[in-house]
Amino acid sequence: MIAELKVFLIAMSPIFELRGSIPMALGAFHLPVWSAFLISVLGNIVPIVFILLLLESVSSCLSRHSRLFSRFFTWLFERTRKKHAKTFEYGRDLALMIFVAVPIPFTGAWTGALCAFVFGIPFKRAFPAIAGGVIIAGVIVTLTTLGLIKIL
Repeated sequence: MIAELKVFLIAMSPIFELRGSIPMALGAFHLPVWSAFLISVLGNIVPIVFILLLLESVSSCLSRHSRLFSRFFTWLFERTRKKHAKTFEYGRDLALMIFVAVPIPFTGAWTGALCAFVFGIPFKRAFPAIAGGVIIAGVIVTLTTLGLIKIL
């Protein structure tokens, strides 16, 4: 039970996410494949719900109470939306899913949730796209980890 909790917590972390938890679950803790996959995917999705639901209200509150934050968020949103609007104009949900699904550094669920916030993608569209990306990334990382374990 302790191994499963450790895997879940690693998957929740913004740095490792399931890209770290699945190899840990399979390599170090020797959990069954489906258990490692499911715990990691769920652990990676849990914080995304809170990020998507709370980030807007937190940034609004900070902007109302601090001129510095107000200027920062205005600059961030205008700059980012202007610079990348055409990229996300068509198929932004699919683009968000692919962005999260690619298992390389800085493209996970946490970053996807931040992108959804910055681009103003509502929860009901962002969450399924990010969750789908997490599942795809989980499959890729699991298959890669199993292949590496067999090779070693």
